[in-house]
Amino acid sequence: MRILGIDPGYAIVGFGVTDYSPKGFVPIEYGAILTEAHTEFPLRLKAIAEDMDYICQRFKPDSCAIEKLFFTNNQKTGIDVAQARGVIVLSLVRHDIPIFEYTPLQVKQAVVGYGKAEKKQVMDMTRRILKLENIPKPDDAADALALAICHGHCSRGILR
Repeated sequence: MRILGIDPGYAIVGFGVTDYSPKGFVPIEYGAILTEAHTEFPLRLKAIAEDMDYICQRFKPDSCAIEKLFFTNNQKTGIDVAQARGVIVLSLVRHDIPIFEYTPLQVKQAVVGYGKAEKKQVMDMTRRILKLENIPKPDDAADALALAICHGHCSRGILR
């Protein structure tokens, strides 16, 4: 099963593609969609949509794990991230890719085994599970890979 993990944002969208089987995970590709800060917001959304279409076409994932949004202090940033996430979700739907949402707590639980794990622990376990020499960069890509791992672990019941 090919899983696309997405860490949504509008400046940086982390993505990670893994293959998952009962033998474990194989990393395929990871990175980030970057948009320039001084670009008009609608054009940033367009760039995200175009890059998401490219990722979907190139890797043909069987499913996508995406982080559930939750608002913290800055609602303006949260609204902008929600708009970017909407563009991402629309791209996935257009490519008929099933979407699964996970909270940060669920990701930490699935990757580290402890829902209150620190970000460094999640990143290191992601590196270990994927048998990578270094923690993936940028952090958003590492987060996206952790989402893909979370979905792989959570989908075991679905696969049976």
